[in-house]
Amino acid sequence: MKTFVVFLPMLDEEKSRIHRPEHLDYLESQRALGRIFANGRFVDGWGGMVIYRAASIEEAQQWAEDDPFVRHGARRCEVHEWDMVQ
Repeated sequence: MKTFVVFLPMLDEEKSRIHRPEHLDYLESQRALGRIFANGRFVDGWGGMVIYRAASIEEAQQWAEDDPFVRHGARRCEVHEWDMVQ
């Protein structure tokens, strides 16, 4: 498995507020499938970040695009493979 960081910069604060419960449910379902390493929001309001474990960038990109925040235009997604040093 590879590690991918997904940045979710804010596009629309109102849409983010409306779709937050659906977004959190989605993340919980992804976590239950073992796909999420970590996630959280930036305290300055910029947006959030999700760290996925996936076989490919295409797989991580699809998961990011399936996020309700992205589907509803509240956030955009930017996916990068991450070489985490432990």
